[in-house]
Amino acid sequence: MVIPSLSLPQDELRRIKGVRAYEERLLFLLLTLRAPGVRVIYVSSDPVDDAIVEYYLSFLDDPAGARSRLHMISTCDPGTLPLTQAVLRRPGLVRRLRELIAGEDAWLLPFVASPDEQLLAEALSIPVYGPPPALAHLGSKTGARLVGEEAGVPMARGFADLRSLAEIEQAARALPRPNRVIVKLNDSYSGLGNAVVVPDGDTPLAQCPTSFSAAGETWASFADKVAERGAVIEEFIEHRPLYFPSALARITPGGHFDVVATHDQVLGGANADVYQGCTFPARPEYRGPVGECAARIARVMAERGVIGLFGMDFFALKSDAGYGALLCEINLRIGGTTHPFGAALLTTGGAYDPGLGTLVAGGRPKYYAATDNCASAFLHGKSPREVVKLVEQLGLGFDRASRTGNVLHLLGAVTKYGKVGFTSIADSPEAAAELHRATLRALGALT
Repeated sequence: MVIPSLSLPQDELRRIKGVRAYEERLLFLLLTLRAPGVRVIYVSSDPVDDAIVEYYLSFLDDPAGARSRLHMISTCDPGTLPLTQAVLRRPGLVRRLRELIAGEDAWLLPFVASPDEQLLAEALSIPVYGPPPALAHLGSKTGARLVGEEAGVPMARGFADLRSLAEIEQAARALPRPNRVIVKLNDSYSGLGNAVVVPDGDTPLAQCPTSFSAAGETWASFADKVAERGAVIEEFIEHRPLYFPSALARITPGGHFDVVATHDQVLGGANADVYQGCTFPARPEYRGPVGECAARIARVMAERGVIGLFGMDFFALKSDAGYGALLCEINLRIGGTTHPFGAALLTTGGAYDPGLGTLVAGGRPKYYAATDNCASAFLHGKSPREVVKLVEQLGLGFDRASRTGNVLHLLGAVTKYGKVGFTSIADSPEAAAELHRATLRALGALT
């Protein structure tokens, strides 16, 4: 049972165009219906367009058989509640979900495992494939610093668990006079809880030049969020060149852990810290150090009792001794790189080779570039079916024989917002990048 509820700070999510369509990020899991013994229940706030469901099932050998084992359920909720809260407020819907899984070996797969998801799982008498809510703090910015220290991985100098501007001021003065500092809210999404400040002697930080990652943020509103959620402060990494790799790890209910992917993130926004997309895998120069740090963090998480998929963001810096990795944050949930990796894994039928650090399918390594933010006036008003057809007609769709091409996502945001995402899969990094550019051009998002 897939519950892609965005159980995250709602003030930040509302800043993302077409954010309710982000519940469609996990639709790649429909491809697990390739196995005849699998049934999938997919719950969403808005009904998923039939054309989108057909699109994902078209990757399978038996779409009709897969459709018979798929239940697409919507709350049809016009409000702004996170999906899981909307489900919990509907006893009739909870009963229906319980009936659908009666007698089955079932589990709940959430986007993020908040107390709401735990309540729903208890109501359904099934386990959650995700961390217990009591461990959610390990995915906060403060928690990441604590886990990083325990794992012995390098991090930027800084201070954690700050609860007021006064504490932030005190911590800033204890840092060795950096050119810039970054203040991060403990619980934030896609970089939207960050503020980059240029300290000016003894001038209070709130009076210093500040760039907030979220549009419209002020020190007054930010201070309220610090008091509510807590924050960390770190020196801003000025080293150049600077790269932004990430890693995905998986921990099974038995406590086995492994790193399943590394990526280079594509970032944008006012402070170049808002997630836009990714390329797979991370560059070979620092893929090893990133993977090693990620494995040490995953070991600590497994020992603490964490279960499920989670992501880690890093900085990669070059020194005379080679490349090193600094832990930036831990995202104890499904992240922006999860759905591209899942789509590539399931469409190619590949497997992750930890030695090579890449997917291998049909004896060949696979590479990809992905985006969540292909937006253009050309796309606005088009239907998901029209976009799928256009991509196929231009020869940019997925070719099952070569196991290359595009896998689309976020199709539900096309009509109203002119926005779509896609993962461009190829047999080399250069071919993936060129396919990605060609697709952006075709969809009117690259001039």
